[in-house]
Amino acid sequence: MKKLIPVLLLSILLVYFSSCEKDDICVDGDTPNLVIGFFDSADTTLAKVVPSLRIKEIQLDTVINTITDRSSNLDSIGVPLRTNTASTSFAFITDSADDADTGLETGNIDTLTITYTPREAFISRACGFVMNFDDLGIILPESANNWIQDISIVQESIENSNTIHVKIFF
Repeated sequence: MKKLIPVLLLSILLVYFSSCEKDDICVDGDTPNLVIGFFDSADTTLAKVVPSLRIKEIQLDTVINTITDRSSNLDSIGVPLRTNTASTSFAFITDSADDADTGLETGNIDTLTITYTPREAFISRACGFVMNFDDLGIILPESANNWIQDISIVQESIENSNTIHVKIFF
């Protein structure tokens, strides 16, 4: 019996350690943002900074938190898209400020509706699934007051946040 106990303990330890798996670390497990670059409409190769930029997600009526609100030093940004629907609408506000008397938003507001097809992508066992976006489209209602003069889709699929997907010219 005394010889059987060490053999059983050794067997249990071998089974325990052989069934363990190495720890997986998730490095690339985030749903990518839509990356938008801002460019000069006169010289379309020249990046341009939008003065006092604020971006609000329309449905939730919230300012996005992926950029510094009312920033004046950004020529490209990343905005999160809704994963449970096929479109997200944003108010892009240049020269954003609060009116001292009314507290209402001032500035030039253009509303963009971004359309896409959400697609789940398996990354790894540690990361699980992320959402990618295909068939990117952008709708800007025409107005004489638009500060955005033109939009160009550079990549119709969003699988990472490393490159510009859309160029906005103003």
